[in-house]
Amino acid sequence: MRQILLITAVVVLAVTLVVGAFTVKQAASEQANLSSDLQYRTRVLADSLLESLEPSLRSGATSTIQRTVDKFADRERLVGLGVYKADGRIVAASAGLPENVRKGELAAEAMDTDDSAGDFNESGARYIYVFAQPMRDDGAVVGALVIVQSADYIVASVRSIWISNILRLAFQLTVFAAAMFVLVRFVIRRPLRELERLVRSARTGEDIVDAPHYSFFSPLSKEISKIGRSLKQARATASQEARLRLEKIDTPWTAERLKEFTRAYLKDRPIYVVSNREPYIHTKARGTIQWSVPASGMVTALEPVMEATGGVWLAHGSGDADRETADADGRLEVPPDEPRYTLKRIFLSDEEVKGHYNGFSNEALWPMCHNAHTRPIFRHEDWIQYRKVNGTFAAALLREIKDDQRPLILVQDYHFALLPSLIKASRPDVNIAIFWHIPWPSAEAFSICPWRTDILEGMLGADLIGFHTQAYCNNFLETVGKEVESLIDYERFAVTRERHTSFVEAFPISIAFSHDEDDIRPSRDALKQLGVHTKLVGLGVDRLDYTKGIVERFKSLEFLFERHTEYIGKFTLLQIAPPSREAVEKYREYNDQVSSEAERINERFGTRDWKPIVLRKEHFDHDRLRVLYRLADVCLVTSLHDGMNLVAKEFVAARTDESGVLILSPFTGAARDLKGAIIVNPYSAEQGADAIHQALTMPKVEQHRRMKQMRESVRSYNVYRWSAEMIKSLAQLN
Repeated sequence: MRQILLITAVVVLAVTLVVGAFTVKQAASEQANLSSDLQYRTRVLADSLLESLEPSLRSGATSTIQRTVDKFADRERLVGLGVYKADGRIVAASAGLPENVRKGELAAEAMDTDDSAGDFNESGARYIYVFAQPMRDDGAVVGALVIVQSADYIVASVRSIWISNILRLAFQLTVFAAAMFVLVRFVIRRPLRELERLVRSARTGEDIVDAPHYSFFSPLSKEISKIGRSLKQARATASQEARLRLEKIDTPWTAERLKEFTRAYLKDRPIYVVSNREPYIHTKARGTIQWSVPASGMVTALEPVMEATGGVWLAHGSGDADRETADADGRLEVPPDEPRYTLKRIFLSDEEVKGHYNGFSNEALWPMCHNAHTRPIFRHEDWIQYRKVNGTFAAALLREIKDDQRPLILVQDYHFALLPSLIKASRPDVNIAIFWHIPWPSAEAFSICPWRTDILEGMLGADLIGFHTQAYCNNFLETVGKEVESLIDYERFAVTRERHTSFVEAFPISIAFSHDEDDIRPSRDALKQLGVHTKLVGLGVDRLDYTKGIVERFKSLEFLFERHTEYIGKFTLLQIAPPSREAVEKYREYNDQVSSEAERINERFGTRDWKPIVLRKEHFDHDRLRVLYRLADVCLVTSLHDGMNLVAKEFVAARTDESGVLILSPFTGAARDLKGAIIVNPYSAEQGADAIHQALTMPKVEQHRRMKQMRESVRSYNVYRWSAEMIKSLAQLN
């Protein structure tokens, strides 16, 4: 529609300019013709008057001159007459002669030049033509006759031309707009909508609709119908193949295979996902509402499950246009361009977000679980909001499942530790799992939480509790054994409490590894645009979070330049660090600390043309990051503590050339999967410097061996397999 309006506006503008140009020309021509006619008629009148006035002027018959002037003064369009002597004195004048003409300036000019003179000007509100003709006696100039004619009719005639042409243009544009509307509505838009429906059915695999019978689009619609039938046949074949390899672990997991797996194991059981982050966010930009998908491994993993089952996803509505795009109950069908399941948005007040998300979740649980030397802040008011929000989500979820039999519920992350027990208390028939996306600390570290028992009892309401690594599972069981009266089965990794058993299992999350990556190496222009011009490049991609070890990484770089001066001016670290949780004071302080460290090191080692650290505090989408992953010689993931860290796996997946080196902290879950990485203690700047030097000098053969091993690990256990294993474990619990 916007393009049609643009085309219409351009055509209207073009027509208006053409009509305007012709109107200007027509008005100018009309004015010239009328002016010439008036000048001619005035000259003829002057000649006829001179025959009677010149003898009277020679004889001095002033009264005769005045009678003649008065006789002609009342003629149509004649404003006034005046007769002047050679010395400029007025002899006779009609009553209507304008004051500015009585001065005799034009008469004097005619007598001085011995030639007639004429001029158009304004007199008050009137437009007049003033004409002066010299009067002679035996060839000598003895006076002048001045005639003033009204020229208002010329102005009126030109104005009439403009008005009539504007009205004609308005009528033409109205007819054009109506014709354009009819053309677009019935000749273009309707066939295009039919073609859109045809393309959608081809893309989604629905039954192919009949091709629209519009002669103009007929060839195109027929070809689309053929493509749709071919795609439907291909999907059927792929679906059959996916069903046949459901139990074959050695075959790659894809979104399509996950959908078939979900259908096979859930057997039409409804599924619900609960998370703080929503899979689709609606925001306002430049007066329009846009939607986006947040960069989240969780969203990537669970989206195929929801599309396959048509379930309901409950999440906090955080976008500034989320309310406008949902119904009165906060529900909307997603994905927006091809609805497959329901998103149920829960809207929280600023106080609830501050206490639940910024407060207890990110200032208490997050630092406590990450052991990153940041003191957790436990506020009672934050705990109250945390409980309140968990209760709000529980009430909303219970309303959603009130008519469902044996639904499956997947609770995501530390924001909803209390939710499983709240749901289980009202609906013991549901199967509920909670996946903890961050590390689980040791029992001693967890014991500092004032509400540790409430959190554990809330989580133990789940039938399945998932963590990234077995070590976190061990820590959780140890914590339960210390804090909660229960029976722990270490062989089955299960906790039984009040006749309810919760199974604890490791599900290391991964990424959606693509099996059809191309081999083209991106241009280094992408680095130059960011200010990186050296041949050797290191890359860091982290949120500005104190658990990511960015400052420690910078110190390792400082040691590298001290020990190996040959890298000065030849190696650059590109650090992508988008701000995170800026409402939390500790994160704002860390932001400033990262900036000051980068500036200090750049001042110490940098030159006019080179900076050792290029710090970009902005969000990069996946496509831009993938280019940088493939251009970097080394990727540094030096988290002080991390549940998994998918950046490491994204770097490996992007390296289709099987080159490049990954430096990885042992305090990440990814270190247990990616055996080909250089493992380095982020707390040791010396080890970090040695690791960077080792990476930059590693032979290509060794790089290929390590990268191939890591790529195979990510390929065989991707995010779709992560979802499948968790769903299978939960569905089998009856």
